[in-house]
Parts: sequence; C-alpha cells; structure tokens
Amino acid sequence: MSTADQQQQGEDQQREQNASRAPTQTGPEGGAPETTTTAAVVAEEEAPATTAASTSITTKTTTEQPSSDPDPPESPPLPSKHTAATPGPRAVRFHDVFSSTLKHTLDKINRANFAACYPTIAARAPGTLEFVQRQMVERLGAQCNKEFDSILENRNVVAKLNELESLVSDAARRKADIGSGPDAATTPVPPHTLPATAVQAAHLAPHLASQQSQLNAKLQNVQAHNARLFDDIRQQRAELEALLGAVEAAVADMEGASGLLDGVVDELALESRDVEMQMSGI
Repeated sequence: MSTADQQQQGEDQQREQNASRAPTQTGPEGGAPETTTTAAVVAEEEAPATTAASTSITTKTTTEQPSSDPDPPESPPLPSKHTAATPGPRAVRFHDVFSSTLKHTLDKINRANFAACYPTIAARAPGTLEFVQRQMVERLGAQCNKEFDSILENRNVVAKLNELESLVSDAARRKADIGSGPDAATTPVPPHTLPATAVQAAHLAPHLASQQSQLNAKLQNVQAHNARLFDDIRQQRAELEALLGAVEAAVADMEGASGLLDGVVDELALESRDVEMQMSGI
C-alpha cells in the first residue's frame, strides 16, 4: 500500500470517529435527529484531506521524475551576411538607366491620363481619384524597384558588370601597350578575322610549349649521358692502343732475339755432332 493510500485510510477513520462523537440534535418538534451539523463537519474535514492527498500525489510524482534533463543540442551558427560588391561605372550607369526609364514610364500615369480613363469619378470625386492615382504610382514604383533588386542579386549582375569593366580596361591597356611598343606601325589583326588553323594553334600553343620544354629537358639529359659514354669509350680506346703498342714492342723484341740466336744454334748443332762422333769413335 502506498503512502497516499495509508494517509487516505487514516483520514477516513478520523472522520468516522468525529461523526460518532458529534451530538445528535432534534428538530424543533421532536422529530428525526438533524444531521446538518455532522454533514458540515464531514465536508470541512474532507476538503483538507483531499487537498493533502493531492499534494502527496503531486510530491511523489515530482520526486519520481528525473532530476535533470539532457541538454538540448546547440543550434548551428547563423550564416554570414551577404555583402554586395561595390558597383562599378557600368553597374551605376545600368541602375541609372533603369531608374530613368521607370520614372518616364510612371510619368505616363499622370492625373490627366488617369482622369481620362475614369471621367465620371474625376468629375464627382477628384480627390479620391487623385489619391488612388498617387497610391498606384507609388505601389508600381516600389514593386518594380524590388523586382529589379531581386534580379540583380539572383543573377549577380553587379559582379559580372564589374568583371566586364576589368576586361575592357585590360583590353584598353594592352592596346595602348601595343601602340607604344616597337610594333606600333603594324595594325593588330582582330581575332575573329583569323583562320581556324591560327585560332587552333593559338589555343594549342601553351600546351605545346609545355610539352616542348619537357622534351628539351629530356633531350639535354640524353645528350649529357651520351657525352659521358663517349668519354668512357675514348678512355677505353686509349687503353687498348697502349696495350697494343706494348704487345707489338714485346713481339719485336722476341723477333730480334730469335734473329740473334740463328747463327748460335747452327754452331751449337755442329759442335754437338762433333762431340757425338768423337764419343762414338772412342
């Protein structure tokens, strides 16, 4: 049994004891006993008991709830605010042309033209018609300006016009450099008048130049390697010639020695035969 049920049971027993101890009163004519006082006492005691029970249940529920909730995830940081590029001369001129054109268009919706479209209202309520005309012009102007600004932002018109401005200034600078250079007498050829082969060669020139530089580097490496090999071959040839000269000198010495021994060999042969004959005669 929970604490709230035990407390409720104790309060019920106390109410029963109070009801049994309450004095029984009789009516003014000695009829049935009157229970108004007892009912009032029971009602007064039941109200605080109900309040205490509800307070106990609320306290128990609050105690059973977890003491701490997990922290919610932090929200991501806000994106950085878009900063518009500073408009250049062409962008400013473009905006001025739009403003003047819009003003010229809205000036057509003047009072006279508006009154000609609504002659009855112009005759009976000219003030109202003038107010409507003024509100219409202001509304159209604000709407057109808002739409124009939206188009400028979505299409990135200001940045593109600034890029065009830089391209034009770069072209003018190059043209001035060509006019003041050594080739000032020659008139530059417009690119759109060149043949297809020249345009293709101009597009392929950077790639071909890089490939040519790589091939030149490889050629220089091969030529250096060939030069080292040629030096090694010359040294080996010099060594071979030196060895061949030494062999030829040794052969010449052997031939000279054999030429000197020719007469000596014959004499030694004669002497050896004489000695053999003498030994055989003995």
